[in-house]
Amino acid sequence: METRIKIAGLSIAKPIYDLVRDEICPGTGIHPDGFWAFLREIVEDLEPKNSALLARRDLLQSQIDDWHRRQKGMSIDMNAYKTFLTEIGYLVPEGEDFQIEVGGVDPEIALIAGPQLVVPLDNARYALNAANARWGSLYDALYGTDVIPEEGGLEKGGPYNPRRGEKVFERSWAFLDESFPLSGCSHSEVVRYCVTKTGCRIECRAVLSNGKETGLVDPNTFAGYRKESGELSCLLLKNHNLHVELLIDRDDPIGRSHPAGVKDVQMEAAVTTIQDCEDAVAVVDAEDKARLYRNWLGLMKGSLEAAFTKNGKNITRRLNPDREYTSPNGSLLTLPGRSLMLIRNVGLHMYTDAVKTVEGEEIPEAFLDAMVTSHAAIHDLKGNSPYRNSRAGSIYIVKPKHHGPEEVASSVELFGRVEDALRLRRNTIKIGIMDEERRTTVNLKECIRQARERVIFINTGFLDRTGDEIHTDMEAGAMIPKPEMKKSTWIKAYEDWNVDIGLEAGFIGKAQIGKGMWAEPDNMKAMLETKIAHPAAGASTAWVPSPTAATLHALHYHQVNVNERQSELVKRKRANLDDLLTLPLLGNRILSPEEIRRELENNAQTILGYVVRWVEQGIGCSKVLDIQNVALMEDRATLRISSQQVANWFHHGLATREEILAIFRKMASVVDRQNEGDPNYRSMAPDYENSTAFQAAIELVFMGRERANGYTEWTLHTKRREMKRRMHNLED
Repeated sequence: METRIKIAGLSIAKPIYDLVRDEICPGTGIHPDGFWAFLREIVEDLEPKNSALLARRDLLQSQIDDWHRRQKGMSIDMNAYKTFLTEIGYLVPEGEDFQIEVGGVDPEIALIAGPQLVVPLDNARYALNAANARWGSLYDALYGTDVIPEEGGLEKGGPYNPRRGEKVFERSWAFLDESFPLSGCSHSEVVRYCVTKTGCRIECRAVLSNGKETGLVDPNTFAGYRKESGELSCLLLKNHNLHVELLIDRDDPIGRSHPAGVKDVQMEAAVTTIQDCEDAVAVVDAEDKARLYRNWLGLMKGSLEAAFTKNGKNITRRLNPDREYTSPNGSLLTLPGRSLMLIRNVGLHMYTDAVKTVEGEEIPEAFLDAMVTSHAAIHDLKGNSPYRNSRAGSIYIVKPKHHGPEEVASSVELFGRVEDALRLRRNTIKIGIMDEERRTTVNLKECIRQARERVIFINTGFLDRTGDEIHTDMEAGAMIPKPEMKKSTWIKAYEDWNVDIGLEAGFIGKAQIGKGMWAEPDNMKAMLETKIAHPAAGASTAWVPSPTAATLHALHYHQVNVNERQSELVKRKRANLDDLLTLPLLGNRILSPEEIRRELENNAQTILGYVVRWVEQGIGCSKVLDIQNVALMEDRATLRISSQQVANWFHHGLATREEILAIFRKMASVVDRQNEGDPNYRSMAPDYENSTAFQAAIELVFMGRERANGYTEWTLHTKRREMKRRMHNLED
């Protein structure tokens, strides 16, 4: 039986209580009893408002459902549609122009455009990998991925392949020539880099194969250097506020084969990282929450470690230290060795039994997240760690799944109450607004207005946003196939609208405008070819699935000066609201049985491949093979869009329940085969009735229309807890 502690009118699960009392509170100046008393006050005052906001969501959805039912068989009149949405309060009046007033923001958010990692916080090893991904090896990223094709003797397997290594050098020289050009020659001609003192300033020089010497076209791109035993070991360069290291060591096996002894090119890569408590994790009870919070605490205290075995070697991973150089004026220059970390809390709709009222009522999980994660971050603010996260003295909380301005206002109010409870100065807690729900998108300017003193981040999230698009207008008709969504009218308007509103609100030099995830972690060649579109679109950051992807995506921010690009885009006309509200409906288009089957199979395979790991193994984010055996990075956002797509087609009669069940059974066997090499995997076929994962998957589809906003959390949590109970009973 679960042990609970009753204090201050709350009933707290022991793992959470012990963590706060024994590990978080010491060193923060906050007494455990006071912590829980403040949380109880917050719950008493704000939970009724939270419940009212959720009821408002349901009311608006029912009104939209009724409107579409009344329009059945008629084409949608956009003016009538907008009038209706305004009358019910879904579309709110847009106020006068304003500029955000946020202060105390770290340069990684305000000034440096670069990649952003998102990582599940429940895995300490992954969390540390992401935190340490501030710097990444360009050599490794090029050598180890498909950016350089494995043909014509360029294979990457086995021992070091010097022919492939030569291609790595060529790609690196091309990057250096573009971003840090030398006067009159290429970096490929350099046989020695050196630093020389001219007057009061130190300069970077390059000796060429013909014996001549040259320098950088722009001397200001030279940012510093390091020497070891009197020999130059590192050149630090800077372009568009991003740094690059040339590591020099002629005794190194790689350095020996490079003309100038450059053993690696280190890119400043994942400038920021979101440590995720939400869609990327499988956290369903107090035990899980305690593990999640403990990892965040370890990051804030600088004490988190992860021990593992790789290639027969025992490895312990820790946070990387800062990096030191001599600057061109001879002074000490220190750069962060770690990514600036934000933390994503859960949305308003989640409630938790990790803490209940003494009356037995669950509390909003977002309240617990805000209190505990902010409390843990005080260790960073007080300097209780050898490594600073926020040098500006801020806590960065990313808030997902807001529906409109009033919900953003509720989070702002919550953060103010948390600051009072933890004795933090006003606006210490900053907010990242995820633009992933339709009511937030169409009212984005007013959402930002509510948080104008705190907002440091808006971004587009195609997957959740599409899931909400489908659910919101479920009654309007059958939607186009999922692969066609990226080409639909509303998507282009959505991506542009987000940037336009952010620029109007004064985000340049103050806050991030972000774009979504690259979902194919093994397809880096395509990412390198296409993801430059994100900075070109005016985004100061974009999500990547791995440190390697961050290293490669960093190249794009050297190619595009985002600050200049944003200054150009701020002059353009804002994206069109009518386009934004254009529904992605099939209309009169008739799909063939083969098209329907293929779309349903693709979605079923995706749903099953993700759900089986979530429910059976507690893995919230991982590479999942699709129907073509391509590994895709999946989290709850991908699950939401896939399950809503099938639910929509089922509701509108494109397939019967029996047909969908047959497809899910067929694809369960496919997923089973794809996971044959996993010793922890439990097959779904043929005993579908007793497979918790299979039952979860079909529930997501057949209950998808009824579930509020099409969210998947309730089904996943229920089935995962059921699975954990079964596992515990077997152990007992």
